[in-house]
Amino acid sequence: MIRPLQLLVLLCSFSGFAQQAKHLGTDPVVNASAELLSQYVQIPSESGQEADAGQFFMELCRNRGLHITPMGQEDGQFNFMASLFPLEEKKPNVVLMNHIDVVPDNEGNTHGPYSGEIEDGYLYGRGAIDNKGVAVMHLVALSRIKANENYQDSPFNISMLTVSCEEAQCPGGMQHVLSNFVEEINAAVVIGEGPSDLSTLMDGEFPNSIYGISRAHKRAYWVELEIEIEGFGHGSVTPDSYANKEMVAALQNLTKKKQKAVFNDINTEFLKGMAQYRKGIQRMVLKHPRLFKPILVPQLRKTPELFSIFSNTMTLTNINSSSQTINTNSVVAKAGLDCRLLPETNEKEFEAEIKKRLKNENIKLKVIKSTPRNQPSSNSNIFYKNLKSAILEQYPGAKTIDVLMPNINDMGYFRALNVPAYGSIPIRLTKSEVESIHGIDERIPLSELESGTNVFYIFLKKMIYSSTD
Repeated sequence: MIRPLQLLVLLCSFSGFAQQAKHLGTDPVVNASAELLSQYVQIPSESGQEADAGQFFMELCRNRGLHITPMGQEDGQFNFMASLFPLEEKKPNVVLMNHIDVVPDNEGNTHGPYSGEIEDGYLYGRGAIDNKGVAVMHLVALSRIKANENYQDSPFNISMLTVSCEEAQCPGGMQHVLSNFVEEINAAVVIGEGPSDLSTLMDGEFPNSIYGISRAHKRAYWVELEIEIEGFGHGSVTPDSYANKEMVAALQNLTKKKQKAVFNDINTEFLKGMAQYRKGIQRMVLKHPRLFKPILVPQLRKTPELFSIFSNTMTLTNINSSSQTINTNSVVAKAGLDCRLLPETNEKEFEAEIKKRLKNENIKLKVIKSTPRNQPSSNSNIFYKNLKSAILEQYPGAKTIDVLMPNINDMGYFRALNVPAYGSIPIRLTKSEVESIHGIDERIPLSELESGTNVFYIFLKKMIYSSTD
């Protein structure tokens, strides 16, 4: 059943879309996807408030003849799978994964966060790229398979898994799904969000687009530090030792030391892949990253975004204390660390390193969140090969490159179960368009909405006509 909010949004979007049509152009295929995405974006769905948008999107899938399997139907836990074949047939499942929730609005937008407005070839609003735009690409690609291909003899099921709470990583989303439906899903591979065209984001001139495929990502290791010291309550008396003083000194010890650079198989392959776009000494250094590590590391440190895939990061995100007044000494001081670990990192060794750097045995360390440890997915199986081939078929002359992502997402839960998972948003975005994700005026070029859809359609077509051997 469509909720009242959904019905209102649908009515408003249909009437508003006619006014926006003059900005769309004449391509009816692009217009259809844009209309669908505009409607979806207009339904607010911050983490924990996804039911209305989820219900809307689920009904779209149902109306296109897909088999629907609900996996939670409440805010914070609205999840479902839309599949080509019923899950009961137990076919190995090629899963396209997307999420309903979006991050909260921020100041500075010139377009409303849920406007779904189309202007000058762009569609604006929270989720336009992350992740409702990707969800529309998935749905339209899957719909084309159902409408245009002889899929009945496919060795694979093709499904779309749509979940809640990806942005906030709350337990009602993927954790709930895999705790209760992992056998029904029967995933052979998962394709989720990842990098777009990297050539637009890096310094230098690149004759070809470079589409990243993430085979691994860092995992979250969130830590709370706490120290408690009883002493003089009045701020006019300065004790030799008190909570805030000890915490500040310890944090200084912790943060002043640079993180060690770690070269693993994926991030070194990334550097080798970039060597083809450099000349002379730069090319030689990049082709042999381990040999020239002493030269590379200082250069990598100059770009924190890049260095983050070569190191375990540790960001001091908050400091607080028990006192809320100027003239009262705090008894308790706390600090939060957002740590992101490389796949091969041992958590206990990392925790021991934090304690060693603090140089204060009175500070207690508590792990608030630790996402599952997982190994990089293979780049030699049929899933990876078909995804890479689909990208290159859609973008003749382009290149692909394997990437380790510094952020966390739901693919890690599948990798922890030894299910291969690959991240890609196979579209071309400028740096400012990428920066709009979680930022100001999130927007997607309508032309790229269709290009990304084509990549997923080509990939799925390859899968239904392939073998499970």
